[in-house]
Amino acid sequence: MFDAIVVGSGMSGGISAKELCERGLKVLVIERGRKLVHGESYTDNLQPWEVPNAGMVPEEDLARHYKIQGESFITSPTQQYWVKDDENPYTTPEGKPFDWIRGYHLGGRSIMWGRQSYRLSPQDFEANAADGHGSDWPIRYDDLAPWYSHIEKFIGVAGDRDGLPQLPDGEYLPAFGLNDGELMFKAAIEKAFPGRKVIAGRTANLSKAQPHHEELGRTDCQARSLCDRGCSYGAYHSSLSSSLPAAERTGNLTIVTDAIVHSLVHDPKTGKVTGVRTIDQNTKVAQTYEAKIVFLNASTIGTAQILLNSKSEAMPRGLANSSDMVGRNLMDHMFALSVSGILPNGPKDSFYHGRRPTGIYIPRFRNVTEPGDFLRGFGYQGGVSRMSWRAAVGQPGIGAELKARTRMLGPWFTYVSGFGEMLPNPENRVTLSATKIDKWGIPIVEVNCAHGENEAKMAKQIIMDGKAMVQAAGGIVVSVNEEPGAPGLGIHEMGTACMGKDPKSSVLNKYNQAHDVPNLFITDGAAMASSGCQNPSLTYMALSARAAHHATEFLKAGSI
Repeated sequence: MFDAIVVGSGMSGGISAKELCERGLKVLVIERGRKLVHGESYTDNLQPWEVPNAGMVPEEDLARHYKIQGESFITSPTQQYWVKDDENPYTTPEGKPFDWIRGYHLGGRSIMWGRQSYRLSPQDFEANAADGHGSDWPIRYDDLAPWYSHIEKFIGVAGDRDGLPQLPDGEYLPAFGLNDGELMFKAAIEKAFPGRKVIAGRTANLSKAQPHHEELGRTDCQARSLCDRGCSYGAYHSSLSSSLPAAERTGNLTIVTDAIVHSLVHDPKTGKVTGVRTIDQNTKVAQTYEAKIVFLNASTIGTAQILLNSKSEAMPRGLANSSDMVGRNLMDHMFALSVSGILPNGPKDSFYHGRRPTGIYIPRFRNVTEPGDFLRGFGYQGGVSRMSWRAAVGQPGIGAELKARTRMLGPWFTYVSGFGEMLPNPENRVTLSATKIDKWGIPIVEVNCAHGENEAKMAKQIIMDGKAMVQAAGGIVVSVNEEPGAPGLGIHEMGTACMGKDPKSSVLNKYNQAHDVPNLFITDGAAMASSGCQNPSLTYMALSARAAHHATEFLKAGSI
């Protein structure tokens, strides 16, 4: 018997475990994947000549194992972090692809995340109520603001205080500043479009480690741009470098890996969950763990799968699903809409040092300072870099003449990639197959999700505005990707157990507590009532810390 069980060890699960342990609870973290060890399991210290296949994955491996995971993300040093699609199947309807990008190991996708860390704004928390899409958030920005601060200080976020209402400021380490090409781009954009701002991307990398970071063995970012391999310096926040070590030092943490959660145990007499059923992924031996409270942080789709598979006579549609909202309102940010260009008028005699872990960010301006013919909005991530040594690429040469050409700097190059908000839609949903099971006997997931008319209008505007900004900076557009990637490709899936005020149209209350099951809390992406257009991980972590605080208080008071 534990005080609390946390299902999942990724971004939200790591913070849930830390916060519960620090409040004195005996906590069990259940991870479905294998154990990774911070530093020891990473590949960031491989020298270039030690990287297998020059970083490439054999075509036969991609075709067999990584048809979804492999196209955009996998290299030979990072292959260990991504699941094999053929061993972890799910289904989608014909013509409606959903790219479910996953990592099953201790630390989850906190090892591979992009680290961009932005708060949702007051406008984002009020959007559902304003336009009628989705359930009204049961909290507002002011409810979460102190928890944003709490998380930012703990994980370490580098950024500037930019004073923008649509992108609230936080508690920041010094920003990774813009290079000269980006400063030129910023000046041109803000002159041509007074309502738009180009700022330094806010990233969970330590520009200057603080004492509480160093106590956990973390140190400054080395600007190597090897974050996707894991960071032995602990310079970016992950569960392995940060939250789980903080939980472990309390003496209150137990971790079980290789334990796939089959379902939750529900007592119809008390209305509470009493435990978690697991299956060992290697031996297939079943085990049940018991606890007073359960935090479900298995990722948006994984959490919905567990709830739906926890059906019983008392809850025939699945656990905590009297509203029939479990699995519904699946969202992801529109992704892969990009514009690239050459900036021939960039600063001629300027370069920069190192490989920063971030670039530029252009916060939302449509339906903020400029109108749009769609609901909600979008932001851009991108950068401006110098195309060095391009004069020598693909050209014959030898000796001094070739050396001279390789020393020449090429022109400046820019790209901006839009991240657009997807409206909550109950028809975008996760269900369980009635006929297909995985190799552990668990019904596989069926994902039915597609962009709608609002997203189509937004996608067109993202490209139009991207082109206009490149051209306003004196650039020549050389590449455009006008079609958004399939939902899921943004790896920001959200919404399958949404928060809300009304138990008839939502799954969770203002404390991330299930309306139907008082000792069940869900704080991963499933809890999101809307997505905003900002990267969501910071919000997941803030919700997790806030919910852990309230859950502990409820437990002490004997109310759950």
